Amino acid sequence: MADVKLAIIYYSSTGTIHGMAERLREAGEKAGAEVRLRQVPELAPEEAIASNAAWSQHFDRTKNEPKATADDVVWADGVLFGTPTRYGNVSSQLKQFIDTLGPQWGQGLLANKAYAGFTASMTEHGGQESTLLALYNTIYHFGGIVVAPGYTDPLKFADGNPYGVSHVTGGSNDAPLTGVQFAALDHLATRMVTIAGKLSA
Repeated sequence: MADVKLAIIYYSSTGTIHGMAERLREAGEKAGAEVRLRQVPELAPEEAIASNAAWSQHFDRTKNEPKATADDVVWADGVLFGTPTRYGNVSSQLKQFIDTLGPQWGQGLLANKAYAGFTASMTEHGGQESTLLALYNTIYHFGGIVVAPGYTDPLKFADGNPYGVSHVTGGSNDAPLTGVQFAALDHLATRMVTIAGKLSA
């Protein structure tokens, strides 16, 4: 059987979602998938980026990484979307990319694939669940299959998010990812590869 094709498409301002995406790529490849890791373009004005040192540094570090295209979604059997929370919703950068997929949606090219999401916020109740639920509204319109992790492994009781994977970055917005998040990300990637493989078989 051909390798499952997994696209990890994300937006990250200061690096947390980027770190989560990198871990998902490693786990996806370990699970036997061919993986495309793609960043969506930054939309914020230069002065906004420059006003935050962590944002500016991350932008400079990653500005030459491959950018997401519609073909990355069409190509994939499974798609993992990553976004920080923005007022309990998807970031404008990721949403703008998704909004460009109208032609592919109209042709039915986004349907019957596996999708799930991952996110981060500064506070524990900072809109992580509503962000993922808002993201999944789009997937329903695609005709996609939401492959949320649920509580399909005991480790999910440690990270506590059945809708996807999330991380709390703390008041200084720099709390590192821990073994709890890494385990949850590994599980999400492995589950995605398994279900996407069944859907594409």
